[in-house]
This record gives sequence, C-alpha cells and structure tokens, in this order.
Amino acid sequence: MFRVRVNKIESTRDIDGNLGKRLELLEEREVNPYVLRPQTDEAKMAQDIMQALQQQMPFLPQQQQLATPKFILFLTEQEYDNLGINFDVNQIYEVVLDNQVIRFKKL
Repeated sequence: MFRVRVNKIESTRDIDGNLGKRLELLEEREVNPYVLRPQTDEAKMAQDIMQALQQQMPFLPQQQQLATPKFILFLTEQEYDNLGINFDVNQIYEVVLDNQVIRFKKL
C-alpha cells in the first residue's frame, strides 16, 4: 500500500486514433528534511544556512514530501469510464496492489 498524487492529466489518442487520457501519478513519501546530509562541505554549509533561515523565517517553505514517478496510465475514454474514478490533478489516492489487482482509494 502506498500513496500517489495525480500530477498531470492529458488528452491523447491511441494507435487506432481513439481519444483517451494520459495520467501521470507520483508516489508521495514523507521525508525528514534533516535526514539527508549533503556530501560536500559547501553543500553542508548551504543546508545549515537554509535550516537557520527556516527557523528564523517560518514562512520559507520546507519540503516535507518527496514525489517520485510511479505510474503513467494510458487509457481510452471507454477504459477511463470503466475504471469508475474521476481523477483530478493534485488529488491523492491510496493504492493497493493485491493478487494481480490495482485498487485506488481517494483520500
């Protein structure tokens, strides 16, 4: 079980010319910004400066999630309708892979 976020939805055509959709889903993972340590001294210094600025200026954004490509689905309009899910950009879904079945649950 894992979470995905709909990153992009595009209209497309398959090789037979049928209209469809291309869905790009990214895996969402929580990350601790202080766990990843840079390798070079310069990068470590830059990270330390950013951490100090974030503590003094809390309005600076902190990356708390890491998104990596997980699925790209190419579906015809009929396949999309048969799936029974109306995907929206930035919507998060819980995905379960079980016994040759993929299940999406909207969160």
